[in-house]
Amino acid sequence: MDAKPQATGAQLPKWKLITLYACICSGLFLAFLDTSIVATALFTIGSEFEALSEVNWVALSYTLAYLGCTAIFASLSDVFGRRNVYLAAFVIFLAASLGCGFAQDVNQLIGLRALQGVGGSGLYSVGMVIMPEISPVKMLKMIGALIGIVLAMSGVLGPLLGGVITQFTSWRWIFWINAPVGIVPLVLFAIAWPNEKEMVPRERQGIRQMDFLGFFLLIAASVPMVFAFQEAGIRVVTSANAWKSAIFIAPLVVSLVCWVALYGWEYTISVRWENSIGALFPFRMARSRSFVSALVSTMLLGFTYLVVIYALPIRFQIVNGQSALNSGIALLPMLGSVAVGSALTGPIATRIKNSIFPIMFAGAALVLIGAAAFTTLDAEPDSKAKAYGLQVFIGLGFGMTVSMSSMVANVETSPKDNAAAQGMMAQVRMFGGSIGIAASTVILGTKQRQQLLEPRVISPVQMASLHEVMIHASLEDVRAIRKAYSDSFNQTLMVCAILAGIALLLSVGFWEKNALDMKEKLRRREVFDADESNGSGQTERKGPITSQV
Repeated sequence: MDAKPQATGAQLPKWKLITLYACICSGLFLAFLDTSIVATALFTIGSEFEALSEVNWVALSYTLAYLGCTAIFASLSDVFGRRNVYLAAFVIFLAASLGCGFAQDVNQLIGLRALQGVGGSGLYSVGMVIMPEISPVKMLKMIGALIGIVLAMSGVLGPLLGGVITQFTSWRWIFWINAPVGIVPLVLFAIAWPNEKEMVPRERQGIRQMDFLGFFLLIAASVPMVFAFQEAGIRVVTSANAWKSAIFIAPLVVSLVCWVALYGWEYTISVRWENSIGALFPFRMARSRSFVSALVSTMLLGFTYLVVIYALPIRFQIVNGQSALNSGIALLPMLGSVAVGSALTGPIATRIKNSIFPIMFAGAALVLIGAAAFTTLDAEPDSKAKAYGLQVFIGLGFGMTVSMSSMVANVETSPKDNAAAQGMMAQVRMFGGSIGIAASTVILGTKQRQQLLEPRVISPVQMASLHEVMIHASLEDVRAIRKAYSDSFNQTLMVCAILAGIALLLSVGFWEKNALDMKEKLRRREVFDADESNGSGQTERKGPITSQV
């Protein structure tokens, strides 16, 4: 048999490859779209249900479920197959989306959003795993850029579409629209899935090899931490002692204990049962300093990106008096800049030496500049023009790091760890973003209490229907409300700037003295996939496809 056609990895018919790319990108788009599409509708949803103080849970329930299940779906795909798990995630996502549209109160919406997040996490993590596996190796350098562009478009088009739908129809169509849009790629994906001869063979794990305890500890570690800060943010509006309450301390303690237990368990697997249990976080991936640095940077910059996506539209609506539609349109500079940053990263990465370091350094620096500059916005309605330009810095930086971190997960880990690597990258990005949303709630709640409730500008009852209050309030009270929300946004972005600065310092971890260039790393990946395709059985490796540092 002629092995040459397999030398470049997967060899799908062109129509199948294009169809699968389109379907997976559609799934990624919908999954990430729903992390941000509610951003411009939260104010409207909270006002309708008279639950403005709890409405952030509509966003967080999705991101927490997304966070808790991302790595789980990646591991499930190793056991039950990529196609089966991906289709199951798509069905869960579409069914929960329909349910969200029929929610009758905020608690129902929060619960259904959590189920929607479960499906969305599978679309994201399994999609990120499938893309490199179905691609010829020569296309790997472009996958990071393609994924980055999709995430950019969905992340910023989300608030825009949310604003359009909320203003001209009902916020419920934010969720209903997923069904007619998603059913076509769901069906086409099932039709176009390649047969065994068209794919590089990958060995499936047995269900007994799944890291069930790791899954449990991950959820028990991440969810309570976000829950603690979010609940503290809600309660701090009316009580300065929220930090001393059991509902804050107990989940935080449980979270910290579970993080320690998760680390200990995953380390134990790596020492004693590496070949019998498929670890959720294989410790062997820590041998790559670039991969570890990419994980930490992704988490820190994910904090900033989701904070801006959620906090900026609310600032535009409260401080600048914009409608939900206009506050979504105002995020278009972010859309363009993230897309440009993602698209440029792939070609640049293959043309310069040690490309990971300069790209991640420049990306973190741009996010730092944008976040720091955002803290200078004042509480005047005409301050929005300045915000348009500042979004470009954060967008470019985030786009560059998303694209590069996806490439790092592919080339800095062993091919058999790619599923876990992509799942971890998605996991930490969403964890950082979830903590960011919770932190912004805490800061906003503190400012509301200090600048609005304690001076008796408005009452706690009026806080639940702020839109109506601002229509009938005096000019002095309106200015006080704008000042509180402006100060809250600026302080939140100050935290973002600090974290971006830490990411900038950590980018030193990407420096390699005798680094292979990206072309060479991709070539080594090509050789490995070719040997796997030809069934040589002699290329099993545990290390990454990279130089030794």
